[in-house]
Parts: sequence; C-alpha cells; structure tokens
Amino acid sequence: MEINLSGRNAIITGGSKGIGLAIATRLAASGANVAIIARSREPLNIAVNEITKSAKGHVLGFQADVSKASDVQSAYEEVVGSFSKVDILINNAGISRSMPFEQVTDEILDEDLQLKLFAAVRLSRLVLPGMKEQGWGRIINVLNIAAKAPREKSTPTSISRAAGMALTKALSREYAPYNILVNALLVGFIEADQHIQAAKRENIKIEDYYRRYEKDIPLGRAGKAEEFANVACLLVSDQGGYVTGTAINIDGGSSPVV
Repeated sequence: MEINLSGRNAIITGGSKGIGLAIATRLAASGANVAIIARSREPLNIAVNEITKSAKGHVLGFQADVSKASDVQSAYEEVVGSFSKVDILINNAGISRSMPFEQVTDEILDEDLQLKLFAAVRLSRLVLPGMKEQGWGRIINVLNIAAKAPREKSTPTSISRAAGMALTKALSREYAPYNILVNALLVGFIEADQHIQAAKRENIKIEDYYRRYEKDIPLGRAGKAEEFANVACLLVSDQGGYVTGTAINIDGGSSPVV
C-alpha cells in the first residue's frame, strides 16, 4: 500500500531514538514534513541527518523537555513558526519505569505523569484548535501494553499509560465530528535503545538480553521499531480514515488483553 503524506506536518516527541525515530523516518519518507522533539541537541542532530536520507519532506529538530509546560509551549511555537500548521501529533516521549508500589514516591509518580500524560495533554490542547479549523487531524498516543493489563511491580508506568488510554478514548469521541482521529499504539517488547542500555548495565550481550524475553512472546521474537512505525503511518494517513478511539497492541501477541 502506497501512503502519501505530502503536505502534512507532523510533530513527534521523543523523536531522536527508537520508536520515535522510526516513526519520524517513516512519515518523512511518505512525504510529511516532520518536526522531532527531544531533550538533547546532539542526538537530535544525528536523528535529523538520518531521517533526511530518505525524507521527501522537510525535517527539523527542536530541543525541549516535554515534561515541562514552558518547553512544550516554546517547542510548539517554533514548529508552527516553521510549518505554519500541525496536522499530525505523535505523543511518544517516555521511558519505562517499573518498581514495587511502595517505592513509588509522590515525586516519582509526578515525574512520570508529567512526561507521559501531561506532555500529551498539553500538546494536544495546542494542536487541536488548528485541526478543528481545517477539519482534519491525527493524534497517536504511544503507550504500553501495561495500560490494558498491568503486571505486578509495573507502577508508575502502568498508571500513567492507563491514563493515556483514557485520554485517547475521551478525545476520540469529542473530536470525531471534526475529522480528528485519536488512537493509541501500545508497545510490547520492541528493539530499542533502552534495552541496549539495560544489557550494558547487566554486562551481557544484547542478543542474550533479547533471548531472555523472546521466549514469552507468541511470535518468538522482539519487534522492530520499523514495524511499529508502519502501523503509525497507516493510522495518520487517509487510508486509516475510519479508525479512531482504538488502542492497538504492537506486541507479537504478548498481551493477555485484546
């Protein structure tokens, strides 16, 4: 299926690595103008150069910490100053934090909610008026399969991600009359930088690290970030125009919940 996003402008948070980078690369290769947002300048520059290799649209990188309201506002203003409007928002920023509940302090929970929930809330609030005016918009909230089926010792991530799923459903119903589609994609075990770093901390080969978890995945392997990005690209296109209010597992069959 050929997907053409020419003329569409997209924001991807957490776009310098992993799933965010893969989504940005896929959307840019399909013709979209892409603005990636991340905390650190050097990874941003590297990512912009990488995305540009296959891009058909413009690619820009903006440095911001989306857990901070002021950074969200300034990054949005910079994007609009460059692209004039935003058609697509991918709320992807976030890292997995899981620990026994009694270790979750107010500060830890607040940090998690600011990064994963409030960043999505604030950016959605900023882009929605323009999407309403033009009668077209796409928002994807990248969550985790723990949003549907939290395991033991999965907080604070399972709390913030479940809230993100509720946000997805509420926005999808409110903004459907304006042709604004809001969906969630739930991450399973996907090859990513966080796993590479975890393997380094344990001083084991990344192949051995993946093998440890792959035995519990029905498909028998870790997912590729590009496979995740392909689904995101479909959902933000006109071909995905009748899909809204869904939370799709991208997990190789791992989640016990559909």
